[in-house]
Amino acid sequence: MESILDVSPGPLGPLAANRDVDGLASLPAWRLAEMIAGQEVSPVEVTEAVLERIDALDGQVRAFRTVAAEAARKSAREAEAAVREGRPLGLLHGVPLALKEHIPVAGCNYWNSFDGSHSIASHDGIEAERLRAAGAILVGTTVAGLTAREFGAERGQPENAWSNGRVCGDSSSGCAAAVAAGLVPAAVAVDGLGSTRLPAAFCGLVGLNPTRGRIPWSSDWAINPRLLSNPGPLTTNARDAAILMQVLAGPDGRDLMSRPDAPPDYLIGLGKGLAGLNLAWSDDPFEAFACAGPQAADAIAAVRSASQRLVAGGARLESIADRLEGAASSALAILGADRTMATRSEAASDVVMRAKLGRKRAIDWFDELFSRYDALVTPTIQYVAPSREEWALAWADPGYMLTYAAHTAASNLTGYPAISVPAGLVDGMPVGIQFWGPPDSEPLLLRMAEAFIEMEPSA
Repeated sequence: MESILDVSPGPLGPLAANRDVDGLASLPAWRLAEMIAGQEVSPVEVTEAVLERIDALDGQVRAFRTVAAEAARKSAREAEAAVREGRPLGLLHGVPLALKEHIPVAGCNYWNSFDGSHSIASHDGIEAERLRAAGAILVGTTVAGLTAREFGAERGQPENAWSNGRVCGDSSSGCAAAVAAGLVPAAVAVDGLGSTRLPAAFCGLVGLNPTRGRIPWSSDWAINPRLLSNPGPLTTNARDAAILMQVLAGPDGRDLMSRPDAPPDYLIGLGKGLAGLNLAWSDDPFEAFACAGPQAADAIAAVRSASQRLVAGGARLESIADRLEGAASSALAILGADRTMATRSEAASDVVMRAKLGRKRAIDWFDELFSRYDALVTPTIQYVAPSREEWALAWADPGYMLTYAAHTAASNLTGYPAISVPAGLVDGMPVGIQFWGPPDSEPLLLRMAEAFIEMEPSA
């Protein structure tokens, strides 16, 4: 089966002269920013390379809902002028990026997931504002959705770059498809019950669900747009994720859940390695075993084996038997709390109260665990990306979300951060390892992610 990774983007026109433009398009964001600041390459050249690759491949990848090519070119010319004139440059100056369509980007499709409507955004959301302020070039918005019901049969779902015919997961699938296929170096996704981390695991990427409220998020139609969801980076490497956090995090009064205090320095842990860390490992602390399929044993064994890199890097890794019950079901109950409470029934009130108690139990459980360990290490999901046919069949079961988000939902329930990192292959497809920490521990989690990736065994 052919992979999109092997598909040539075709001729790239005059930009290809004396330059590996396709290679330029697939460089990490941090390296592109360095090259642009050093005037090794211009923002216009990088943007054109990215747009050429999108034009050549997105018909197959189906990652983008809107490609804002002319707006991106205009921004790139302005970014090039800033370099030429010696003006101060932001952390992402001249770097093309994409955002999930749940985040407003002026002139691009905006899917309001709170009422299901689609529209063309008249202005930027907070994330887009901050990315532009850091010099980034916003090339468009990527599709979001769970199944063919959202994408529509006429378009189909985003294609997994590792194997044609396999999905990228929910619901930041477009972001994952775009980054995995090298259409953009990084994207800003949104994680509701694992919606950044699960596509990251399926596509061999880094996906971070940050401490809730650290990256502000606002909606045109809702005062409080999220109970569980968080914007966050979806990248190929830990450094890009840290840079995106550095740009995106910080208070904003438009978001009622925005934390008012200053965020940590997300770059501070990079390069510090793993020595001295005290880590806990669990195959499954969240009852995922109850919905384990035939691939679970192989997937978990592969991630458990990969976790030994942490030990090789100098960390202590202890297997634990601690268990947290009901985290995923409590998260699902809270996700539907607004609709449930609208009925004003005694049964609805009982559902909400039990969900709140479930959240308290989860927070108490994590707090006790993190009093003994620096971080928790688990699998991200216990199977690899399914085929489109398998995916459609799975979602025909109303309870499938509990299976899909079994290893991830506790982060959304508590608001505590977790990051998924590539951990090798099972049956030729990526699996992810997940690092969990207490609030504002992202510098530690990014430090772990960077060191873990750097220790990947040579092919």
